[in-house]
Amino acid sequence: MAKENKNVYTGTGRRKTSIARVTLTPGTGKITVNGQDVHDYLPYEVLVMDLTQPLDVTNTREMFDVDAKVKGGGFSGQTGAIRLGIARALLMYDAGIPKDSENSYRRILKANGFVTRDARKKERKKPGLKKARRAPQFSKR
Repeated sequence: MAKENKNVYTGTGRRKTSIARVTLTPGTGKITVNGQDVHDYLPYEVLVMDLTQPLDVTNTREMFDVDAKVKGGGFSGQTGAIRLGIARALLMYDAGIPKDSENSYRRILKANGFVTRDARKKERKKPGLKKARRAPQFSKR
């Protein structure tokens, strides 16, 4: 069995149909997604900003290297999954500090809404309809 590194923090994030396994290691702030640099993997800068929000609000952007393995869904769902994974890994890093402390990561992340999983998913298509709720066009005559 491999020796477990004490300075590695992991978190799993889910969003829509995407699942991300995120690993935080002490480093310089390098972010890789599926082996590629985050700017090469994600097509829009807004998604990169969204992904790094938990690191920004806790001022740990330059403290950790982020390695994410993500599958399923599209870019938006994958970004949300990685963001939740980063938040959970930060909570694992901050586990020693009491939760009611003024500057605990849990309090900061929860206030910004990064601890809660976004449970919204695509609704299933119903019989007789074109999409989940879209009915066929009605013609009076």
